[in-house]
Amino acid sequence: MTADLAVAVLVAATWLHLGFQATVTLVVYPALARVPDDGWVVAHDRHSRAIAPLVAVVYGALVVGAVAVLATDVTPASLAAVVAAAVAVLTTAGLAAPLHGRLGQRDQRLVVRLLAADRVRLGAAVVAALAASLAAVARW
Repeated sequence: MTADLAVAVLVAATWLHLGFQATVTLVVYPALARVPDDGWVVAHDRHSRAIAPLVAVVYGALVVGAVAVLATDVTPASLAAVVAAAVAVLTTAGLAAPLHGRLGQRDQRLVVRLLAADRVRLGAAVVAALAASLAAVARW
């Protein structure tokens, strides 16, 4: 893969991730947080099943973009994009996923922690997309 293509893949992956993450942060999680206690188990289970394939695709794209750039075009901007994307992925693995695992029954304290972790992921996704875009602009 050429460096130009690697950066293009990283840009596409980070903006895909940003769109996904913004939707989760601004629409999906607030709606889930408003589900009443008596509907929580069903809503949470449906959410978990529905979002898992999307997470796999989006995070898979991030990994492909990151590996491609690290193999061909490490610049300050591309490295910043990879690090920010890694923060989002690690926040998911270290915080969001375990919290979801503990939310089989509604616990408002855990929901609040999940929403906070999600804002970290959104911030990291913004930084990753902007840094990847800067890496692409620098190649022009």
